[in-house]
Amino acid sequence: MLISYMNKFDIKTLQNEIKKFDTLPTVPSSLRKILAVLENPKTSLSDIGKLILNDPVLTSRVLKIANSAVYGFPGRISTINQALLLLGFNIIRGLLLSVSVFEAMQQTIHGLWEHSIGAAVTARNIAIRKGIEEPEEVSVAALLHDIGKVILGLQFSDHYQKVFHKVDAEGAFIFEAEKEIFGVTHANAAAWIAQKWNFPGNLVEAIEFHHRPELSKNVPMHTAIVHISDILVRAVGHGFAGDNFVPSISHSAWELVNLSETDIKEIFILIEDSLQESQDFNFLDE
Repeated sequence: MLISYMNKFDIKTLQNEIKKFDTLPTVPSSLRKILAVLENPKTSLSDIGKLILNDPVLTSRVLKIANSAVYGFPGRISTINQALLLLGFNIIRGLLLSVSVFEAMQQTIHGLWEHSIGAAVTARNIAIRKGIEEPEEVSVAALLHDIGKVILGLQFSDHYQKVFHKVDAEGAFIFEAEKEIFGVTHANAAAWIAQKWNFPGNLVEAIEFHHRPELSKNVPMHTAIVHISDILVRAVGHGFAGDNFVPSISHSAWELVNLSETDIKEIFILIEDSLQESQDFNFLDE
C-alpha cells in the first residue's frame, strides 16, 4: 500500500525557502567571503588566490581535490595560483563549493560524497572520450549533481526524513519520494540554489536535468554524460545516492553519448579505481 503525504509547500514557497539558504552551515567564514567575492564579475583569479591563501586549512583542501582524478591533474598542482590558472574561474567556483559541501553530504546521506566523486571521475573520462573541449566543466556538474539532496536535507530535515521513510517502506527511488513529499526533486532544488549562487547557465542546466537529459537544450551532451555517469556509478554500488536502485538510462542520452562496449568496460574499471580516491578525501582529519 502506498504511503501518501500531503505536500507542505507550493512550488513558489518552496523555491523562496530554498533561495533563502545563504550558504552551507559547515562552510568556514573565509570560504563564505570567497563565495561572496566570486559573485562580483570584476573579481580576478589573483584576488581569489589571495583569499584562499589566508586560510591554511582551506588551501590544503583545495590543493587536495585539485590534484585528484576529478580534475585530471593528479600530483601536478603545487600552488593555489597554479590551480587557478589550470582550472579557471568557473571550475574553481565549483571546486570551492565541493570542498564546502563535503561534510554536509556526509551528514545528509552517508556515502553521497563517494557517489559524487565516482560520478565526477566517470563524467570527466566520458567527456574526454567524446572530445568535450572543457571536460572539467562536465566533471564539476557531476560532482555537484546531488547537491539538492543536501539543501533539502538541511533546510527541511523533518520532511526529508519522510523521504527516507518512503524510500525504505515502498522501495521508491529517492527522487520519486522527494516529488511526493515536496512536489519537486533534488534536481529542481539544486538548480534554484545554483542560479542564486550565479553558476554558469550550462552548469545549472546539466545539474537540473541530470534525471531528464532529454530536456537539456543548450548542453545536451554535457547533461547526458552526467546522467549516464550517475547511473553507472549506482550500478557498481559505488557510494550511496539515497536509495539502492539503479534507474534506467535515458534512451536518447545513451544514443547521443554512444559509448562502445570497450568504453563501458574501461569506465567500470575507472569507477572501481576511484573508490580509493574518494576514501582518501577525508577532509575532516585535516
